[in-house]
Formats: sequence, C-alpha cells, structure tokens
Amino acid sequence: KPCRLNSGAPRPPVAGRARQRERTPRALAASRQPPAAMESARKVAAEALATQRYFDGVQSINAAFEAYEENFKASHPDAPPTEKLDILRIPEAWLQKVMSILDATEKEELARTYAMRAQLLSGLGAQKRAIVDIGAALLLLPDDEALKKCKQDVEAFGDQAAQATAQAKTPTTIITGFLGAGKTTLLNHILEENHGKKIAVIENEFGEVGIDDKLLNSKSSVTEENVIEMNNGCICCTVRGDLIAGLKKLHKQTTGKGKPLDGIIIETTGLADPAPVAQTFFADDYVQQHFRLDGILTLVDAKHIVQHLDDEKPEGVENEAVEQVAFADRILLNKCDLVDSEKELEEVEQRIRAINAKVPIKRTTNSEVDMDFILGIRGFSLDKIIAMDDAFLEDSHDHQHDSRVSSVGIDVPGEVVQQKLNEWIGWLLKEKGVDLFRSKGVLAVKGMKEKFVFQAIHMLFANSQQGSWDEGEERRCKMIFIGKNLSREELTSGFMKCMAK
Repeated sequence: KPCRLNSGAPRPPVAGRARQRERTPRALAASRQPPAAMESARKVAAEALATQRYFDGVQSINAAFEAYEENFKASHPDAPPTEKLDILRIPEAWLQKVMSILDATEKEELARTYAMRAQLLSGLGAQKRAIVDIGAALLLLPDDEALKKCKQDVEAFGDQAAQATAQAKTPTTIITGFLGAGKTTLLNHILEENHGKKIAVIENEFGEVGIDDKLLNSKSSVTEENVIEMNNGCICCTVRGDLIAGLKKLHKQTTGKGKPLDGIIIETTGLADPAPVAQTFFADDYVQQHFRLDGILTLVDAKHIVQHLDDEKPEGVENEAVEQVAFADRILLNKCDLVDSEKELEEVEQRIRAINAKVPIKRTTNSEVDMDFILGIRGFSLDKIIAMDDAFLEDSHDHQHDSRVSSVGIDVPGEVVQQKLNEWIGWLLKEKGVDLFRSKGVLAVKGMKEKFVFQAIHMLFANSQQGSWDEGEERRCKMIFIGKNLSREELTSGFMKCMAK
C-alpha cells in the first residue's frame, strides 16, 4: 500500500460562515453524515486496497463518489450547477465551485475518499491521475500532514512500482487493426525474426472456421509451440474469459515452471475494440499481478482505412476501425505500395492524426518493420487512456458489434477445380466486394500438390502456395468470409459448385 491515512474523528465544523447559517438544521445534519452507500463503498474500497485488488477498489471508490454527489445535490439545492460525475472527472474544478459551501466534516470525508482513490490508481499505474486526486484532497485540507505524507508516498510508490513491474511481469503486446490490415503477416515476421526472444502467441479469429492458424508459423522456435487459438467469438466480448484463461495457462506452463517468457503477443480479430482487451490487464487480479501491457500496436491498411473510418454505424455501435486507431501506442501504416501517391498517404496520416495526434506512425509494406518499433516499447500509458476515455476503468463494458457484420465459414473435405474457383471468386469480388471486408482460405486444388492460400480484402485478391499436403493428410478446403449483409446460402452454394466431382 502506498500510504495509510489517519481516519480518526472528523474535524469540527468551521463556524461563522454565512452560507452555513442559511441552511436548515436538517440539511446541515444530513450533509455532515456521509450517506450509508458512500460509507459501505469506501469500506469495500479500503479492503480492496489492503489486498492489492486495485481495479475492484476503483469500482467501489467511484461508487462512493457517486453516492456522495447524489447526497450533496439533495442537501445543497442552491449549490452552483455542475455536470454529473464532475466530482470524479475534474475534481479540482468541481471543488473550486463548491468549496465555499462545504463544512469541515464534508471536507474531511471528501479528502479521505480522494486520497484513497489516489492510492488505488497508483497501484494500477495511473500515476498522473493519482497525483490529481491526492491534489484534490490537499486542496480540501492543505495543512493536513497525513495527506502531505500520502502524496509523497504515492509519488514514491509509482517509481518503485515501475521498476518492480519491469522485472516481475511478463510484457504483453496487443496487435490490432481492421480486417486485412496485415496482422498475421506481421506476427509471422516476429516469429521468424532472429531477435533471441521467447514469445507466446494468443490468436483470436472472428468466425466459426479458423484460417489464421494455418497461415501462422506456430512451429517457430521463438514460440516453442506456446500458441493458443480462440475462434468463434471476439476477444473483446464473447471470448474475453478465454483470454484470461489463456494468460493464466501460459504463466503456469512457463514462468510457473521456471521458464519465463520474454513476451506475449495477442492478435485480436479485425473487429475487436482494443479497449476491453487492454482493460483485462487491470480488471483481473491474476493478470494484473503477472502481466504488463507493453503496448497496443495497430496495423492500418493504407488503401482501405478511410472508407472504414467513414463507415456509418447504427446507433450504439462503435466504429472498431476508429477505436483501433484511437487506442494505438504505435501504428504501422501498412500496404503503402497499394496507394497511388504520396499525397494520398499524407491524407491518410492526417486522418490518423485527427484521431490520435501523437502516436508514432511507421510506413510499411508487407508488415515489415524493425522489432524495436513494436516490442519492448513500454508504450502503454494508463494515464493517457484515462484522459482519453474516462470510462476505461468502469467494469461495465458493453461493446456491440454491428449486427449487419457476420462471418460465413466453409470447411469441407475434397478438392476444388481451379478454373471454377477463379471464375466464382472473380464474380464474387466484383459484385459483393464493397461489403466483403475479408476473405481468406486454405484450399486443396485438384492436380496441385501444394496448399493453395487465398486472401482478399474487398476487391483486392492475392493467392500463394504454402507447403505440400502431407502424406496421408486429408485434403480439404477451408474458407472464411467476413463482411456486411452476407448470405450464408449464397456463399456456401457458390463455393460448393467449385468442388471437383
């Protein structure tokens, strides 16, 4: 714990203020007593602080502030107007407005609560925000020696915690980016690079048929087969529990056995909101104690990003492409070779800067980048995220995907006829390409010894051959289509017509 405050008897109220004389005895009595909800929430927060459950403690202390604010407005009907939760979002500005009508007891209660929140935030690593809250406490009680000592302890605790986590926690990188931006290609570069690091991979796909595991070099000596796959759900919502389970499993089979990892890479789906994935590193006690979020790396498809940023979503649905750029600590502006001019690339960068002004951007082709730009960067800042999204530490995530977007998976034994496949794919991309965000597959082609890899982003198509089918291995075809307003029947029947009889 960073510090412990003196929680003795409340200080006597300051007599003689005109505002205080104007209030009724009933209102004065009510204001001097913190509401039961506040006391209860603060007690839970104190227990969480004592056991280093900082995220849970923040939820409780926030509830205490909400209860206080509600009680304050009821007992001070003539108080200056403020917005809801200003008491939390901009504490010093809120206090400047209401300070003149706070009695000594109210100041004492608020100062204790702000100081406790500062300690909890410090434990999570939000050092700048913790200083804001302890500053609010000192604004209320500027001569309080316990608060002054607490501020010193919070500042010192932050430096100590940063040094401790550097050694004790496994650094973890989140790779995100919209469908087709080049995430799996980058991951293969990392796994094939001679950087001497031992890295584990957690891979998430949106759809019932997994393709990326076939495209990933999971036998790399870098991973030592520490690869966990999570399909048929998005890591930011439906399979978030699987992410926690996967991280626990990796820790137990590596660090727990005296074989610590140098890092973990989480590849999200192209439809993932990175915020709740990042929140996992603070919300789950086990993960918070054993893992450190090193950075969020967002790949941006230079050719297609603007249309995804401009995509109008239904009410209540987030634009994932915008969120991925907003939360990035590093951005790879990828596939620059597909863009026609320097001017167009500059316009894309301007769009990115409009969302995330200071993020470092590296232009790339085929996801090729120096490892120093993406690994071991210590790029994630909880303070920065809280400043951008003050709801980040709320345990009420309600991410909604666009209901118009779905996936259609095909997994059938047998072979396709290449001419039929080419004709059908050509028709499909021409007619449906705008709504087809991503198409990819690993196919058995009649007369071809190698596995045929098919990938498309909207109307851009590429194919390659990847290794031969092993002797005795069943030849089969796997495809996945992700897009808007897809017809499962149309896609499935069209593909099946390409199969060899």
